[in-house]
Amino acid sequence: MPIGRQPSESRIRPSAGAHLWAPGSTGDAHSHARGHLVYAARGVLSVHTGRGTSVVPANRVAWVPAGCTHHHRAHGHTDMRIVFLPAALAATVPARPAVFTASGLAREVLLALTGPREYDRAASARLRRVLVEELREAPEQPLQLPEPRDDRLRAVARALYENPADATPLAELGRRAGASARTLSRLFHDELGMTFYAWRTQLRIHHALVLLADGHDTTRVAHACGWSNPSGFITAFTAIVGTTPGRHRTVTRPV
Repeated sequence: MPIGRQPSESRIRPSAGAHLWAPGSTGDAHSHARGHLVYAARGVLSVHTGRGTSVVPANRVAWVPAGCTHHHRAHGHTDMRIVFLPAALAATVPARPAVFTASGLAREVLLALTGPREYDRAASARLRRVLVEELREAPEQPLQLPEPRDDRLRAVARALYENPADATPLAELGRRAGASARTLSRLFHDELGMTFYAWRTQLRIHHALVLLADGHDTTRVAHACGWSNPSGFITAFTAIVGTTPGRHRTVTRPV
């Protein structure tokens, strides 16, 4: 991994770790023999796998199963915490990448397991069980943007990745990609499990989280992500993330 992309500081234990990342830092693709939970105590992380991209703000926890190739990217100054799960506990959570709501208790347990204090094996095991029980009770949250496989969908996705504010109708996007709007609608449903408009909204909210982490204000972010009216952006953001953009920006945790 090039030096400029390494975390500036790390604390690593056999079952957990903490890494401080500068804005824009990223790691090489890799996998682990054990599944692990990923949490951003400060900043915003994106977790990239073959299934898509998960955005992990401070009110979410991402799950990466054992053997799943992935890499992380930091948006804003990011304090990344990782907790590895033993196979018995990992078997109780999904066998695919997922994102869960982080309850107050889950956040505190994550911070305890990855903080400066070292717990003995029995205490760590109890905390991990509490953490997994909290996640099993938490709903999965739609902060994972699935990656299209069809070349026509990929062409549409590339255009919107480059310009999330693009409001071009699906019919015109399809014409450029060589498919009808009806075909693209079917592909979005069959491959990605959502409508084109839901997928585009997810993409825009992902982009908004990155811009907010970089310090941009709500109005600027709204316009950059395709909303002409900030109130419409706030409504969409709150529906997906669970908090307003302003409150989201104030969520910080000590490093």
